[in-house]
Amino acid sequence: MKLLIDENLPKRLKLDFPEHEIYTIRDKQWNGMKNGELLKLMTDNSFDALLTFDKNLQHQQNFSKYTITVFVLTAKINRYEELTKLTPKIKKYLKNEQMPTGPVIISDN
Repeated sequence: MKLLIDENLPKRLKLDFPEHEIYTIRDKQWNGMKNGELLKLMTDNSFDALLTFDKNLQHQQNFSKYTITVFVLTAKINRYEELTKLTPKIKKYLKNEQMPTGPVIISDN
């Protein structure tokens, strides 16, 4: 799978997914992009999923235009030590041949 880590997440999260092709927003030089532009670029560049901490994204976009899964990570704080606990839940989705389109809430509950 080809994954993108949003700029609001720690870049160390890349280490949790060594079996996937994974980039950060900074790696792609897509810093400061609006969400709609970002999703279009992801589609144009054959990305499968976005990992983000942006809880508003799921309400701001029309996901019927995109074939991308957006993992919205929900934790008490936006630190690697907390977010890495969500990795097993994300990996369960990534094992599926067909992932859901649009937002998927991943929480520590």
